[in-house]
Amino acid sequence: MVFRELTEEEFSKFTQEYELKNFIQTTNMANLRKNLGWNIYYVGIEEDKKIIAASFISSRKTHFGQIDFYAPRGLLVDYKNKKLLTFFVENLKEYIKDKKGYNLRIDPYYITKQRDINGDIVENGIDNTDAIENLLSLGFEKSDTAEQVVTWTFVLDLDKTEEELLKSMRSFTRRNIQKGIKNKIVIRDASYEELPLVKELLDATGDRKNFHNRSLDYFQKMYDAYHKDNLVKFIIAEIHTKTILEDLNKEKEETKVTIKRMEEQKSKEEKIKRHRDNLEKIEKQIEEITKLQEEKGDIIPASTGVFMLFGDDLVYLFGGNKKEYMHFGTPYIVQWEMIKYAMKHNFKRYNFYGISGNFDKNDSEYGVYDFKKGFTGYTEELIGEYHLPINKFYYNLFKLIHKIRK
Repeated sequence: MVFRELTEEEFSKFTQEYELKNFIQTTNMANLRKNLGWNIYYVGIEEDKKIIAASFISSRKTHFGQIDFYAPRGLLVDYKNKKLLTFFVENLKEYIKDKKGYNLRIDPYYITKQRDINGDIVENGIDNTDAIENLLSLGFEKSDTAEQVVTWTFVLDLDKTEEELLKSMRSFTRRNIQKGIKNKIVIRDASYEELPLVKELLDATGDRKNFHNRSLDYFQKMYDAYHKDNLVKFIIAEIHTKTILEDLNKEKEETKVTIKRMEEQKSKEEKIKRHRDNLEKIEKQIEEITKLQEEKGDIIPASTGVFMLFGDDLVYLFGGNKKEYMHFGTPYIVQWEMIKYAMKHNFKRYNFYGISGNFDKNDSEYGVYDFKKGFTGYTEELIGEYHLPINKFYYNLFKLIHKIRK
């Protein structure tokens, strides 16, 4: 085995073929981080003229001019192969030491144990605790914090037909999807020039739930890094008030005709009353949409989603909704349309991505999990972030500084 630097092309080829690839350990993300001020290096292990493990690592100066090294969602290596992992890590330590680094951080997209929809461990399921033991035996320390804040995800396998998927979903979720379909919500790709609108819709949810999204500059750089390779989608869901009014007015006239016919046929009064009540409901909806049209126009951007497309996964990375329009079903129809897109383009998994990992209904973030759970699927717990001290003096000094600041 030989440890060496890789070219960008060699690393890109490896990530396209590697089983446990992810959208973050890519040349696209490396270039994004480079544009954000990080230094980028590609390294790997070669055996018999074949790359068998690799990673891009990024670095930047921190306190006292010391350099922090970080492999986002890396390393791409078999963590259960102790010999290979040891060879990679020991060579990385020397490589980073030569570049005056004091620390290496990794946070692989690697699950701990297989879990079900409720977060419970699946009996006789996947168990990667021995991989964690291998990391700890090589000097890695589990971190209490993580740069990639997502350590729990929610995933839907796309091994059913559309009809089977809909049937497996919670009834509340199905009803909201049908509501979005009835309202003819338009789902479309946002252009680069519309990223401020995407950011506005993301911030609508962020402000409501007291968290801050990435900056507009970050999303613009993400677009530049990923869009050219068709690896990212910025989606906007629109309410078309004119279309809704046309449908409602048509439904109104059809209901009036039905009522007149039933009256002429002397149908039972309770049956006629149901249609009259429905007519009244339609007229109220027409009044509501007419007012909305007068205030907001024919087309209203209501929801957004940012999706990554890489390997077997279509990943729902960020989402945002204007609260006043959510009753039109826009958050649900965004997910359903993208699930159908994933199936059409042969993705194996629809990855709803981050959940808190706290399954207590009283938890402040339980609603995010509950929304995703309605589509059915299962949870994944990732192994988290690990730090490998390279220069122990500075590593321990910075740990002490961070502890004092807390």
